[in-house]
Amino acid sequence: MSDRPHNRNNEYLVSETKRRKGESFESLLRRFSKRVQQSGKILQAKKVRFFSQTKSKNLQREAALRREYLRARREYLIKTGQATEEDFVKKKKSGRR
Repeated sequence: MSDRPHNRNNEYLVSETKRRKGESFESLLRRFSKRVQQSGKILQAKKVRFFSQTKSKNLQREAALRREYLRARREYLIKTGQATEEDFVKKKKSGRR
């Protein structure tokens, strides 16, 4: 029964829990779950699940300019009557994911 947090490359390893003599599977599973919960690996995985790196200043600037252009283009098309407000409303996708 050993719980090694990581190997030499700092890669996280799964908690290792060996079955004791005469131990039921349910108690082994309970003991394993408790060790994983106490190690904080589940919490860490939840934290990094949706992590995204911040965009560089140049990419942020380009995205802002693109949004500004599209906003001005949409307003122009609506003002000249070439499009209506409803043309730019996002439509809900049907079906299940």
